[in-house]
Amino acid sequence: MDTTVHNPDQYMFDFRHIITNGRKKIGLLIGAGAPVSVNVGDEENYRALIPDIKGLTKLVREKLEGVEKEAFQQLEAEIGDSNIELVLSKVRGLSEVIGATKIHELDGEGFRELSKSICSTIKDVVDVDLPEGDNPFSDIISWINGITRQAPAEIFTTNYDLLFEEAMERAKTPYFDGFVGAKNPFFDPSSISNNDLPINWIRLWKLHGSIGWAETPDGDVVRGSVTGGESMVYPSHIKYDQTQAAPFTSLFERLKNFLLEPDSLLITSGFSFADAHISAKISECMSANSSSAIIALQYKTLEEEIHAVDIAKRRPNMSVYCKDGAVINGVKAGWRLGEEPSKHWGKIRQEYWDGESFYLGDFKSFAHFLAKSGGDKTYLVTPEEGDGDDSSEE
Repeated sequence: MDTTVHNPDQYMFDFRHIITNGRKKIGLLIGAGAPVSVNVGDEENYRALIPDIKGLTKLVREKLEGVEKEAFQQLEAEIGDSNIELVLSKVRGLSEVIGATKIHELDGEGFRELSKSICSTIKDVVDVDLPEGDNPFSDIISWINGITRQAPAEIFTTNYDLLFEEAMERAKTPYFDGFVGAKNPFFDPSSISNNDLPINWIRLWKLHGSIGWAETPDGDVVRGSVTGGESMVYPSHIKYDQTQAAPFTSLFERLKNFLLEPDSLLITSGFSFADAHISAKISECMSANSSSAIIALQYKTLEEEIHAVDIAKRRPNMSVYCKDGAVINGVKAGWRLGEEPSKHWGKIRQEYWDGESFYLGDFKSFAHFLAKSGGDKTYLVTPEEGDGDDSSEE
């Protein structure tokens, strides 16, 4: 009988040390679960700031009308998955290849118009403001700003909203997202590859595009609205033409380069690892660079987080922390509390353990943990307690 267990206190002690000392090259990969964790309803009626992919797909489907709605539903049935990203990829693929031929009552031009309708609805749904006062996005920025760093913080996100941008602007924090200019900022791949901006500038890499981007009639990608252009640029999981490929290939290359840097750490939150493109890139880089590491904070149980667990079981430098257990060094096992790693640790334990399960897979809780850790080192081990070295950095 396998009695292997993981002690969450042991790993959270090391984790807290890493996120507070500023030496590690740290990146965050934030997925669709992040805004879902922010309740803008009330205690009885939970309403997410932005719905998850399933909720977004439902809203798009309800907004469409006539032949566009019928085509959308038929594509969902063909794909076998109600996933707005997959449907939009299919729509764009058909718009490029069928010409005057009709599929589901739409020709190539009809599918181009359907793509615009879908993107317009997505923009309406995700174009929201951060709640006033404390919120997890501002907590993340507070943590980044509160620590003197030897390497810049990098945020990779698959979300299309402008919540991180708003959080950084509220805090008067400089950031770079790959675009330069004033009137119609244009995408500059060379600036991404060089990455030689000041350390205090946060790097924000939007892997799946943004509602703040637009495609001009000439096919260029700019940040901001343009007359006669697409309302947003959105990635497609199919072959791009040259102008579409430029932002996304450069951004994915930046993710790859980060993971290949020595002694880098990528922390993921709200990301399911169901995106085959990103997951394949992560697995490839973890195999190529044994000195890099990933800590994936997952909201569900080990049995439910199949995509993250699958990678972690094959890549020992990727750890997955779930509600009921973890995969660490390739070993899948449940949580079991052990001896407190330092004096007064019980107070810190309350920030990630609710008495029965690990809850930092919730983005709101994770962001609060970061912000509080950044400004409070009270309970870190001291040299007098016999563990004042930097072993957790190795």
